[in-house]
Amino acid sequence: MSAASRALPRSPARVRPRRAALTTAAGGAVAALLLSACTSGGVSGGGGDTNFVMGKDGVSTVERDKRDAAPDLSGKAIDGGQLDIKSYKGKVVVLNVWGSWCSPCRAEAPNFEKVYTDLKGKGVQFVGINLDTSNKNALVFEKEQGVTYPSLSDPTGKLMLRFKKGTLNLQAIPSTLVIDREGKIAARSLAALTEDKLRKMIAPVLAEK
Repeated sequence: MSAASRALPRSPARVRPRRAALTTAAGGAVAALLLSACTSGGVSGGGGDTNFVMGKDGVSTVERDKRDAAPDLSGKAIDGGQLDIKSYKGKVVVLNVWGSWCSPCRAEAPNFEKVYTDLKGKGVQFVGINLDTSNKNALVFEKEQGVTYPSLSDPTGKLMLRFKKGTLNLQAIPSTLVIDREGKIAARSLAALTEDKLRKMIAPVLAEK
């Protein structure tokens, strides 16, 4: 073989399968991590400067002038429809990350539905990010728990990975964020919430003018 032929680069057709395999492997690794992630408490968002200040109740908050905008959160909902968080701008959005296999998620679900029912007429919208690989399991969970607000489907964690580093932790599920009327992240909990804690987490953001 001549030196010229040895110097020829590999064709794109030969490179693409390797890239696809790497992408699939990365997605599988994230999915495996998500399936193993379920905790009744969490203290870290995974590093990064997000200006969160931890309160005594375990809920972290961010001063109004230091908040980061929530990333693009749009895609398929677990019921098969399309969902875009941007459509709720002007409302306070409570974003809850959950999975049907997660016991703390099951424990807090009735609290979320009760608070959602009370506040949805006051400019508050609840939205879930569901990490199940099967929408069927997620829908069964919602039916059993009486959850009526929508959830995005995120089986590989791609939506979670759009958040600024330090905002969410793939190993802290359930997690909850409160997004203000301007689409910025105002508060965070990396643990299951009681009804009282959830109300206290939402109230200051809802009171903002």
